[in-house]
Amino acid sequence: MGRPGAVIEVDRNTPPVLFHYGEGVRLEKLPLGARIVYPPDPLDAIAHPERAIKRALAKPLDDDPLKSLLRSGMKLTIAFDDLSLPLPPMAAPDVRQLVMEEVIDMAAEAGIEDIHLIAALGLHRRMTEDEIRHIVGERIFSTFWPDRLYQHDGEDPELNVYIGKTAQGEEVTLHKRAAESDLVVYVNLTLVPMDGGHKSMSTGLASYRGIRAHHNVKTLLGSRSYMNPPDSALHHSCIRQGQLIEDTVRVFHIETTVNNHAFPAIANFMQKRETDWSGQDQAMFLAMKQMTDLAPPAFKRSVFHAMRAPYGMTSVQAGQVDAVHDKTLEAVRNQLSVRVEGQTDIVTIGVPYLGPYNVNSPMNPVLVVCMGVGYLFNFYRNKPVLRKGGVIILTHPCRYEFDAVQHPSYIDFYDEVLADTTGASATWCTASGSRPRPPSKMLSRWLSRPSGATRASLTCACRRSCSRMSNEQKARVELSRWHASSWVWWRCWPWRDARRRLMPSPFRPRASRCSPAMLPD
Repeated sequence: MGRPGAVIEVDRNTPPVLFHYGEGVRLEKLPLGARIVYPPDPLDAIAHPERAIKRALAKPLDDDPLKSLLRSGMKLTIAFDDLSLPLPPMAAPDVRQLVMEEVIDMAAEAGIEDIHLIAALGLHRRMTEDEIRHIVGERIFSTFWPDRLYQHDGEDPELNVYIGKTAQGEEVTLHKRAAESDLVVYVNLTLVPMDGGHKSMSTGLASYRGIRAHHNVKTLLGSRSYMNPPDSALHHSCIRQGQLIEDTVRVFHIETTVNNHAFPAIANFMQKRETDWSGQDQAMFLAMKQMTDLAPPAFKRSVFHAMRAPYGMTSVQAGQVDAVHDKTLEAVRNQLSVRVEGQTDIVTIGVPYLGPYNVNSPMNPVLVVCMGVGYLFNFYRNKPVLRKGGVIILTHPCRYEFDAVQHPSYIDFYDEVLADTTGASATWCTASGSRPRPPSKMLSRWLSRPSGATRASLTCACRRSCSRMSNEQKARVELSRWHASSWVWWRCWPWRDARRRLMPSPFRPRASRCSPAMLPD
């Protein structure tokens, strides 16, 4: 059993503290009296995950055993979470692979032939074949891809059906295959408390028509913490939608949790407290620091995104959604919770290279704020660590760097909408009122507040819209790609004025969104 989390006060003997810095790391000396919040050590993993999965399916919570629900001739659909979690991606085999293989084996024994597997993307970007293969494993991929293993498309009206409205007037939609199935088995991996439960079906297999009910400015501003479902208006809406789905479709939920062993041996020092670093850990830090200081961003990104985390499964539960998710949240909190006494005036956070919306792509400035102010700030249950009116300092290179394939609409949103206003409601109105193109209009609704709760990447819509781009729009995308790769040292301000003068007039960014606190020394 590892050590629990701790809050350590800085004294004269405290060594410099490790901060993430995008695709890099830094050591910073903190002032006397500052407090450092350390997470708990990784919980012990289940020694035999396959056996634990079999037990969970045979003895579910508030539901019949899965084997008794399977019958020959039925239409079975297995839905699973996409690559947005866990972060970093899990080293093979992914726990979702282990669960799905067991479910498919049981279905085969029952004589079921009509089996489809759907990646529950919500409105996230589509995954590549390799990314899907990594989640489901080679055995499932080679058997079912692409006819019976495919990705949910939340924008295809022919593949989504309308279920109804909740008592609060929230529209509910669902993937057509799932709605027509005799049984849906949802396979979830919950890394943080905001995921899983009713949110899996009501968001992962929904269209924009359903998701817009809770991924909007009003709902996000009405949430105290996205990481504590009882205080989250987003989760309340998802629960209402999920209950309507459960009344319509027979769903069997399987949820898993993993520990926080997030880094492989080569970067294991990032898993430890600085006082516990061995000589080898110090050498590995120095080597990584020198490499990240000298290497170009694209190379550093390829190295970091290639990392696979040696997570261990800590729990698996199956059955009725509410009973299952209560156990899931208990396991997640056992791994993550740290008790902090009192709030503080200033919080410093190192923003890493990776978030849910930039797997295998750069973390652009919008996503830097999304990760820091959305996800990381909201990791609390009672009160935020930062007091009202306090200051949050994020460390990240914050380059003007956008992926033209995964995040095409972010470019206009960053350059034109955020240049006019950064207010939540004002951003919504400005973008939706002045941006007639569908991708920008939809993006304004999703990115109007940089928040970890939003499923912000609408690149499925944007990618299809690229074919309708004018030459000027395409030129903007290409220039942005060149600008991001060639001018990364022009960080934002104080180079903003020079950059605006030198860039061709139609493509000038209106304003920089990076603050001095985000810039390197």
